Amino acid sequence: MILGKKLVIVLPAYNAAQTIERTYKEIPFDIVDEVVMVDDFSKDNTVTVAKNLGIQHIVQHEQNKGYGGNQKSCYNKARELGADIVIMLHPDYQYTPKLIHSMAYVIAQGLYPVVFASRILGKGALKGGMPWYKYVANRLLTLFQNILMSQKLSEYHTGYRAFSKEVLEKVNYNCLSDDFVFDNQMVAQVFYEGFEIGEITCPTKYFEEASSINLKRSAIYGLGVIWVSIQYRLNKWGIIQSHYLAGSTGRRS
Repeated sequence: MILGKKLVIVLPAYNAAQTIERTYKEIPFDIVDEVVMVDDFSKDNTVTVAKNLGIQHIVQHEQNKGYGGNQKSCYNKARELGADIVIMLHPDYQYTPKLIHSMAYVIAQGLYPVVFASRILGKGALKGGMPWYKYVANRLLTLFQNILMSQKLSEYHTGYRAFSKEVLEKVNYNCLSDDFVFDNQMVAQVFYEGFEIGEITCPTKYFEEASSINLKRSAIYGLGVIWVSIQYRLNKWGIIQSHYLAGSTGRRS
């Protein structure tokens, strides 16, 4: 519990057997109530390692549903457990669990309903080994998104995110893509519903075992991000009405 609010950590896992133990052992259980791991049909022994660690809630997909599909299962399970605050932490140890305290307190204190851990604030990205082409693409996409969404985030592409119960109940994340563009569609929903996003700086680590998408998938993701931003602006102008920005509640599909 943190200030009387139940805190649940969700781990969207795929082939994370080599890194999940390091991630799990840094989770601050003085405030974390429960941990959920969703395994997206890993090809390694991620589930076995998770069970040996004693992770309380393990959800196994019978087929690979993609990064977005994994997150849907994560958030749905956290809501079933009655979470007031949900923090998504990648089990590949690219982001440090030591920021869970800070992210949770921002929401628990009522300062922001959503918190992102940004690799771009400060020098965390390049210092941690982010490839230069990914850094440049991140900055250009973020600039484009900020202009079309009338926001000032330092980055939209972090995989370290915290949400209040109210946000997850309001946005309809279950209707979003099962692919990587899920993240940005969900950001669009958050802003479209009038919620604000706070940011804290986050060091990051790039190493062989950490997950990363290849150049082709990165390009497809980038195009998807651009389209989501254009859709958001066209919806705001009343020119189109995208199904996922229709103002529906976050009911499960």
